[in-house]
Amino acid sequence: MMDWLSDYGAFLSSRQGDILIALRDHIYISALSIILGAIVAIPAGVWLAGSRIGWLNSTVFTIANVLQTIPSLALLAILIPLLGIGRTPAVFALFLYSIMPIMRNTYSGFKAVDPNIMEAARGMGYSRMQRLLRIQLPLSFPYIMSGLRVTTVYIISWATLATLIGAGGLGQLIFAGMGVNKRELIVTGALLAVLLALAADYLLGLAEKWVTAKTRSAPASGTV
Repeated sequence: MMDWLSDYGAFLSSRQGDILIALRDHIYISALSIILGAIVAIPAGVWLAGSRIGWLNSTVFTIANVLQTIPSLALLAILIPLLGIGRTPAVFALFLYSIMPIMRNTYSGFKAVDPNIMEAARGMGYSRMQRLLRIQLPLSFPYIMSGLRVTTVYIISWATLATLIGAGGLGQLIFAGMGVNKRELIVTGALLAVLLALAADYLLGLAEKWVTAKTRSAPASGTV
């Protein structure tokens, strides 16, 4: 065991550059996919929560559910003829996967806001935008962050498959190790993917607590 650990330490030292490049690519692919997903899914969830068109809500969520259930390898294969290989199809596929959980949690968060609170704010003269920013968004923020945290963990794990279409990332270490039967590569890629997911979830959790604390410490009343 000690011999293996010593050999593994030497391996990390000799392949440090390749490992850091793979980690950087993985972070880039995952972060870009999640950011794009949040940009689309959060406004969509807010809009659907305020919409009174029932069939529109069901249609949007049905489409998002269908995209969510497509196997990742199948989706990547479908995108290759359309977008080629590399980071672009990988980011687009992960972006599609990120939409549903973020949008669903945003929708649920806004729907969970007590209508009586909204009615009281309307009676106090709050405009629609003020109600959105001062009441609905702070109250639904834990729901939104829950969706982001779950999505982030999923996307980081799914991004390991991006290497199959030439996008790089930690999956490159895993599949390369499987190809040459080198367990150091496999262990390094898998371990870094797990640690990256845990670190991202932890940081998002800290951000959620910080924003929630700031919101609660803000004055209950403000200028209308």
